[in-house]
Amino acid sequence: MEKIQVTIMPEGHQVEVEKGSTLLDAANAAGITMKTSCGGQGTCGRCAVKVLNGAVQGGDGNLSKTHKAEGYILACTATVDEGPVTVDFPESSRLSEHQVLLDDNVDDIIKENRTDDFEDTEAAFVKKVQVTLTEPNLMENASDFARLSTELRGILETEHITISYDALKTLPLKVREQNWQVTVTCLMQEDAAEIIRVEAGLVDTPPYGIALDIGTTTIAVALVDLATGKKIHQNGTFNRQASMGDDVISRIVYTEEEKFGLRETQSIVIETINGLLDEVYEAENIRPEEVSAMMVAANTTMIHLFLGIEPKFIRREPYIPASAQFPVIKGKELGIHIHVDGAIYCFPAVASYVGGDIVSGALLTGLEKQEEFWLFIDIGTNGEMVLGNSDLMMCCACSAGPAFEGGGITFGMRAMAGAIEKIVIDDDFKVSYVTVNNAPAVGICGSGLIDCLFTLRKAGIINRQGKMQEVATDRMRQGEEGPEFVLVRAEESGNGKDIVITEADVENLIRAKAAVFAGIRVMLLKMELPIEAISKILIGGGFGNYLNLKDSIQIGLLPDLPAEYYDFIGNSSLKGAYMALLSRKVFEHSVELGKGMTYLELSDGNEFYDEYVQAMFLPHTDMSLFPSVED
Repeated sequence: MEKIQVTIMPEGHQVEVEKGSTLLDAANAAGITMKTSCGGQGTCGRCAVKVLNGAVQGGDGNLSKTHKAEGYILACTATVDEGPVTVDFPESSRLSEHQVLLDDNVDDIIKENRTDDFEDTEAAFVKKVQVTLTEPNLMENASDFARLSTELRGILETEHITISYDALKTLPLKVREQNWQVTVTCLMQEDAAEIIRVEAGLVDTPPYGIALDIGTTTIAVALVDLATGKKIHQNGTFNRQASMGDDVISRIVYTEEEKFGLRETQSIVIETINGLLDEVYEAENIRPEEVSAMMVAANTTMIHLFLGIEPKFIRREPYIPASAQFPVIKGKELGIHIHVDGAIYCFPAVASYVGGDIVSGALLTGLEKQEEFWLFIDIGTNGEMVLGNSDLMMCCACSAGPAFEGGGITFGMRAMAGAIEKIVIDDDFKVSYVTVNNAPAVGICGSGLIDCLFTLRKAGIINRQGKMQEVATDRMRQGEEGPEFVLVRAEESGNGKDIVITEADVENLIRAKAAVFAGIRVMLLKMELPIEAISKILIGGGFGNYLNLKDSIQIGLLPDLPAEYYDFIGNSSLKGAYMALLSRKVFEHSVELGKGMTYLELSDGNEFYDEYVQAMFLPHTDMSLFPSVED
């Protein structure tokens, strides 16, 4: 196959791609992740690039008139058939490092909700044991493994001792290297142990494990000392599968439409995880073979893509995943940078759109132990939630779309440097705002969009239906897509452009908030409960952690309950994974927890649609549901 050289500016990197490849393929080959909310379908218009030398074919798609006039084309639809080609890939079209919410006040939450789960110290997934063997002779000539397993049966109090192939190959030399003293690392089950690593001598380094959260938007890891339960190092970055689409549906479509789509999506997420792990290991001066276990929490689609399992039936009615529970996998089977025989455990899912990340979060909250009704919500591309107590737990997922993560919003973006995360418009239409890293504004992320919706309504710029009103300011104008309001003028922005919010953007945000609130309402109706029956609302996830609670209630995203009813619990998925990594019994409990949740399919029947339509106002058509909100 003929190769074409593409030079990527401004870095000047040169890559070779096969003839007929897209400029997006060239970016991926150079390790550059472009903004492709649509998964490379040419509909989001975010991967705009400019050809400086050479010629390409195509490049059409949903580009603004301004971009077209400036000579931009779309990287995802432009192909290279002859070269060389030099292309400018502007910063505004690339994904950069995100704000990644890691495992913060986990210890306090565990003490509050799960202290009793850690009383049995014998329930560890991994044990590291020092053993001194008797030297064999002609009279005592049992095999090395036979003598080692005899010693371990007494120490580990189990009769069933096995050894991995790789560990067995090292055993003869290791036992003789330090006068018959060895340290073995064992994977533990209830009534068995498998030796996966043999070290010469009496080694006092602890066994390590990894808690892993694979989110649609970000990926986070925590390195844990399994002997003490102490978190040693945490790391996070954006999920590079973003080049295949912002949401899970786009990524599933990518696996179907691209020749090696499933292989590519699996490969890129494993590369991302391995990159994070390598940084952690370098910082702590440990080696991958010292890590013996990994606990993974992810939504149902992400876990299918991580494991390379066919996901296409998740998006097709009746929305069936391959499995809700997943086998224990060896590190070498996925190419993950842990011990080759290290065990990878995955949280169970409940249904196609309520996955292991929600089970992990519910585990953290201790919701199933409560007498009163608690509501746990993880707001992202899908608004996933669990309502219940010790008698009953119901869960659902409402398709909020990618609006809260910047998708479908003109200047929407994820929480990266320069993203507006807080914003206020006063009565004179003066705009003040705060950006991520205090960088010059280049767009607006989820928490800023919530603020924006509230402050636009409060300033009288939009009405309850989200329609823009005629107001006395030059910030209000007619744009290419209709009415728009200028939030940041070009001379003070970081990209030299006016950053605007359009009437269409507002409509998308109202749809997203309506979906979340409608999901809450339908669960309450199914359980025949008023909103007042909820005694605590726990908000999880990266986006939820930065929400302005007051504004979220004012626009009708969250129930109108006192602030003391709300707790923000951060990255609940990673925290739950950390908890389960420390105890087999906790993980086993999570499996039962997932089985015990009643899944509510919101697309079945008219109740969700009826509630959704009623929630398509600010805050709602029924103002009695929001007594604290002034019309």
